[in-house]
Amino acid sequence: MATVTFDKATRIYPGGDKPAVDALDLHVEDGEFLVLVGPSGCGKSTSLRMLAGLEDVNGGRILIGDRDVTTVPPKDRDIAMVFQNYALYPHMTVADNMGFALKIAGTPKDEIKRRVQEAAKILDLEAYLSRKPKALSGGQRQRVAMGRAIVRQPQVFLMDEPLSNLDAKLRVQTRTQIASLQRRLAVTTVYVTHDQVEAMTMGDRVAVLKDGLLQQVDTPRRMYDHPNNVFVAGFIGSPAMNLLTLDTTEGGVKFGDTVHPVERAALAATGNKLTLGVRPEDLELSNQGLPVVVDVVEELGADAYIYGTLRGEGGTGGGDLQVIARVDGRRPPEKGSTVHFTPKVGHVHLFDDKSGLRIGA
Repeated sequence: MATVTFDKATRIYPGGDKPAVDALDLHVEDGEFLVLVGPSGCGKSTSLRMLAGLEDVNGGRILIGDRDVTTVPPKDRDIAMVFQNYALYPHMTVADNMGFALKIAGTPKDEIKRRVQEAAKILDLEAYLSRKPKALSGGQRQRVAMGRAIVRQPQVFLMDEPLSNLDAKLRVQTRTQIASLQRRLAVTTVYVTHDQVEAMTMGDRVAVLKDGLLQQVDTPRRMYDHPNNVFVAGFIGSPAMNLLTLDTTEGGVKFGDTVHPVERAALAATGNKLTLGVRPEDLELSNQGLPVVVDVVEELGADAYIYGTLRGEGGTGGGDLQVIARVDGRRPPEKGSTVHFTPKVGHVHLFDDKSGLRIGA
């Protein structure tokens, strides 16, 4: 097995004046499952393709283990890639698809058969080895693509949005299988997705990218509880964190008709306004606080989510804002009513209004 290191790796596409990936510094430990996540165009797939050798590196280096592979051809990097498109050969059986790369490499037939059987057992594909891809479901085809990677016994698995073509229920089931499989095999894995729920549930660590720049890399729990900036705060978490630009005042910030206490050092680090982030589960119904008009109530059984509107005069100093809050599903407010919320003490996140960077611990 091996570590993976991006050492200020940069990719600028021909004709472009802005890097698609800008001086990426990232280290993946041996056997770690690292997820690259971000919106479309953030550079996550480009980063993966640079690691695979499918994109040129215009600056910096990429290392697998202690070996600099920046200019090494893809076939010599000892990696296996699983794509969004399964790319199975339609005229071959499942067994032949899984063993094809070994056959091309001149591996003895007995060895190919043994590895294919082992992978099929791990992936619960033993009953389908003689079938053609057209006779398989989407989830089964994805497992065949995984099997094709496993039989090669590479140092690193690379996965580029492998679940995008699956329906919602199958996606949840398959992501659990992939995460479980990776832990059993203990192969270093770099996984790309735009789905932050996938990232949070699968990765040992998550790296968030925006416009080619690494925003934060951390464990899912740490990233959820301690986002480094406004972008990460708004991107990680479902439903998203509420981000409110509030006026500062003596001792805190104006939170509707109340003052939410803020430490003096944090207030001194900003100007007349700061951005306060609070997650939906950390807003509590109250007799005072932010006045929110309830637009939609999503009832989920034990819980319900309130999607409401905070009018411009509600303390934000700007236009109307959407506010999301989790409430008791058995007694949710009625649509059209006005309710007040206050944040739980110790559960708010403060960010500089201009730079977007986190203030304080």
